[in-house]
Amino acid sequence: MNKHSVKRRPAKTSRSPAPRKAVSRQVSGTPEPTTAVTIATVTVAQVAVRAPMLRAHKFRVGQTVLYTSSPISRPGASGAYKVVKLLPSDGDDYQYRIKNSGEAFERVAKESQLELDH
Repeated sequence: MNKHSVKRRPAKTSRSPAPRKAVSRQVSGTPEPTTAVTIATVTVAQVAVRAPMLRAHKFRVGQTVLYTSSPISRPGASGAYKVVKLLPSDGDDYQYRIKNSGEAFERVAKESQLELDH
C-alpha cells in the first residue's frame, strides 16, 4: 500500500447545536435580584437587625466612683475609688480596675458595685 491508495476521511465536525440563550423566569410579582451588590446589602441589613445592641461601660478611666463591697469581702473596703482601667464583662456586668489612694493595691469591681461619686 502506498500513501495514495489509502482513503482519507474528512475530519469530523462537531455537531453541537447553536448556543442557546439563557431564559430568565420570574415568579409572579417577585423581582429577581439584578446585581450582587443588592444581595449583599440586603444580607448585611438583615444581620445588623439580628445583632444584639452592645452596651457601653457606664464609667470612664479617671472618674471617681463609690465602691460598695459585698458582704463576703472586707466591709472596710467601701469608699471613694478612682477608675484605673476598663475590663471586659463578666457575664452580666462590666468590670473595672479601681484604686483607693489609701491602699497600695488595686481592686477589681463589677459595675453593679459602683456608683457615681457626686
